[in-house]
Order: sequence, then C-alpha cells, then structure tokens
Amino acid sequence: MSDFSASGDLSGVKRVGRVEFSLYFALIFTLALGLHIVRWPVAMLRHLSVPKTGPLACAIKDARAITPMIFRG
Repeated sequence: MSDFSASGDLSGVKRVGRVEFSLYFALIFTLALGLHIVRWPVAMLRHLSVPKTGPLACAIKDARAITPMIFRG
C-alpha cells in the first residue's frame, strides 16, 4: 500500500511574511528574556554553579522554537 499523504500540491499553502514572523519572534523573545533573566539566578543559586547557557541564549532558543509553531496551525 502506498502513502499519498505527503505528495500534495503546495500551491494552496499560505506563506507568512517576514515582517509578521519577525514581529512575533521579537514579542516572544522579549517575554522569554524576561522569564530567563529571573530564572537564571535562581538556577545558579539552586545548583551552586553557573548554568551552561545564559538567559539570552535560552530566550533565543525558545523564540526560535515557539514562533514557527504559531504559523504551522
């Protein structure tokens, strides 16, 4: 039996503009940065060592993961 589910026509797919994607990315990055700035010192005190990634790297990672999820739906 063949699987034909992945061989669809992509002409009906709506593309999202870079401006809209960048706007959502900036909003999510800002919110994530605020969260990680608070969370990073707590993790440092809890484990008595400096975490491998800083709050900026964690916020970028979260924004890169979450933003595309919004537009997939």
